[in-house]
Amino acid sequence: MAGLRVQALIFVLVNVLAILDRTVVEANFDKNFIVTWGKHHIDTTNGNLRLVLDKSAGSAIRSKVAHLFGTVEMLIKLVPGNSAGTVAAYYMSSTGTAHDEIDFEFLGNSTGEPYTIHTNIFAKGKGDREQQFKPWFNPTNAFHNYTIHWNPSEVVWFVDGTPIRVFRNYEKEGIAYPNKQGMKVFASLWSADDWATQGGRVKTNWTQAPFVAEGRRYKARACLWQGPVSIKQCADPTVKSNWWTSPSFSQLTRTQLDRMQKIRSGFMIYDYCKDTNRFKGVMPPECSKRQF
Repeated sequence: MAGLRVQALIFVLVNVLAILDRTVVEANFDKNFIVTWGKHHIDTTNGNLRLVLDKSAGSAIRSKVAHLFGTVEMLIKLVPGNSAGTVAAYYMSSTGTAHDEIDFEFLGNSTGEPYTIHTNIFAKGKGDREQQFKPWFNPTNAFHNYTIHWNPSEVVWFVDGTPIRVFRNYEKEGIAYPNKQGMKVFASLWSADDWATQGGRVKTNWTQAPFVAEGRRYKARACLWQGPVSIKQCADPTVKSNWWTSPSFSQLTRTQLDRMQKIRSGFMIYDYCKDTNRFKGVMPPECSKRQF
């Protein structure tokens, strides 16, 4: 009997480890990411990330594996001082012309002026869904947590545990939703002074280079993309490791909604759903739908 109990315990442990292996990636950037450009402008000493931008080049990395649904998070400290014209990006994306993408981009500014937290989402190649915020904290003097939570019901952007934006799944009503393509995780630092700061009016001051952004404690608690078979597997609510399919993750709590509304009321500076001039009065269909 004792032998049978030991065998049963081993079986349970093996299954638990399999679940954890499938859903959790703790980076060490050296082991879980590859450099896509700016090899000599990236440092991953001690498993942390240091992205550098100067006049010769920027820098970027991407994860080795892709995911479909779950949560990815990273602690990020942005370029301090005069960061005008620079963009630090942290996002998920698939490939191809009909790609899916979920973005955090941080648009630099002149010394003393606030950053812009720029968010966007693409589904089947269609983007143009920007929402922007001024940070309610200093994003350059300490690390802050930026999290993307993505499941079959909704995509939620979090900053330090507070939701700031939701994009719900209305695919059944003809609105594309990112649920059929695995996405890898990217981080980059580059110059976009033709548009990034005050519409391109303020340019990058290269005498301030090198510009440095830092990342640490990246974690992916997400379903590993293994090709088209994952479309069903990663959305299956009967699979115990698919915690993101729980009904409790299909809607923000009242406390989360209250905290999000305070941020949106006090710090949102642009919402594409209110830009009637841009869309000439023909608004994107999701703008008339409840998002949270």
